[in-house]
Amino acid sequence: MKVMIVVTHLLGAGHLTRALTLAQAYHAAGDTVKIVSGGMPAPMLRIPPDMLLQLPPVASDGVDFSTLLTEKGLPVDAAYMADRGRVLDAMYREFAPDVLITELFPFGRRMLRNEFRALLEQAKAQTRPPLICASIRDILAPPSKPAKAAFAHEMAQAFYDAVLVHSDPALTPLEASWPVTPELCKLLYYTGFVAPTPAGPHPDRIGAGEVIVSAGGGAVGAHVYEAALAAATLTPHPMRLLIGGQASEDRAAALRERAPDCVIIEPARPDFRQMLTHAAASVSLCGYNTALDILQAGTPAVFVPFDEGGEVEQGLRARALAQRAGMTMVMRDDLTAIRLAAAIDAVIANPPKRDSAYRFTGATRTVEMTRTMREVDL
Repeated sequence: MKVMIVVTHLLGAGHLTRALTLAQAYHAAGDTVKIVSGGMPAPMLRIPPDMLLQLPPVASDGVDFSTLLTEKGLPVDAAYMADRGRVLDAMYREFAPDVLITELFPFGRRMLRNEFRALLEQAKAQTRPPLICASIRDILAPPSKPAKAAFAHEMAQAFYDAVLVHSDPALTPLEASWPVTPELCKLLYYTGFVAPTPAGPHPDRIGAGEVIVSAGGGAVGAHVYEAALAAATLTPHPMRLLIGGQASEDRAAALRERAPDCVIIEPARPDFRQMLTHAAASVSLCGYNTALDILQAGTPAVFVPFDEGGEVEQGLRARALAQRAGMTMVMRDDLTAIRLAAAIDAVIANPPKRDSAYRFTGATRTVEMTRTMREVDL
C-alpha cells in the first residue's frame, strides 16, 4: 500500500515520534509511506529523507496552542497558511495514497481544521477514496466545551473509516479523557500502544545505577531539572540529566556550572532507551512515548506531568501509571528537592514487576488492521 501520515507537532516532538514509529512499521511490512510533517524540523528523530515531506512549518507560542508561529518566530498569517494548504494539496495529488492517516485531528489541532478539511474533502472526492483513519494516543485533552467534542464527532462521521486508538483499554480506555458516543464507538479500533521494539541492554552499561532525568524534546521541563539538581545530594544514587529541545548543549553547559559532582549533564542521547534498562530510576514528564519507554524497560519512575496552560493529558496518564508498583507522581506545584528525593528512594525500594500485561505492538497491529480494512474497502 501507499500510506500517507499527516502530522503537525507544535511543542514537543511526541506526535511526530509516534508517526515515525507507525511509518517504520509500514515500511517493514513492504509498504511505501510518507510522513507529511507540518511542525518544526526534528533532526534528532533521524527520519529517512525519502520518507519525509515537510510543509511550511509552524509551532505553538509556548503553551498557547491557539497562536501559531513560523520558523522565524513570527505569527503566521493567512498567506502563510494558504501556502501550506497548496503544498499539502500538491503532496497528496502526487503521492495518491491508499491509506490516509491524520495524527490527532479531528480530536485536536482544531486551529488547523481548514487545511485538514480541505485534505479530507480532496480525498473523499477521489474515484477510489483512500482508507481514512484518525490516529490518537491513549489520552486526549478533554474537550473544554461541548462544541469541541461535537466538531470531532461530526468530522469523524463525515470523513473517517476508523479511529485508531493507540492504547490498551485495560490501562487507559478512551472514555477516561473523551466522551465516547455510541456513534463514535463504532469507529474505534484499539491497536495497543505504539512503541518501538524494546531496547536491549546498553553494550557499555551507560546509565547503570543512575537516576536518569529527562524532560522530552520540547522547550519545557526546566523545573524538573532544577528540582533534580537540588535533590541530587539528598539521595545516594548518582544522577544524569539529559537535556532535550533547542540549544540543548548551551542549556546543559549552563546547568553544569551549578551541578554537584554526583551529577552528569549532557544533551539528550539516542541510546536513552538502552540506558533505562540499567538505570536505578527515571525522573521525567509523562508524555506518551516516554511513559512507554519506561514501561518497556521496567524502570522505577517518578513522573512530573506537564500541566502548564491547563493541560491535563499527562496528569491523567501519570495517575494511571502511579497505581503500579515502582511508579509515582509529583505534581509541579508540589515539586521540591525533598519530595523528589523521597519519591526517587521510594520507587527504587519498591521496583516495578516486570510483566507483559500491556500490548506494545500497536504499530504492527495498525498495519494489520488498516490492511484488512483496505482489502474490505476494495
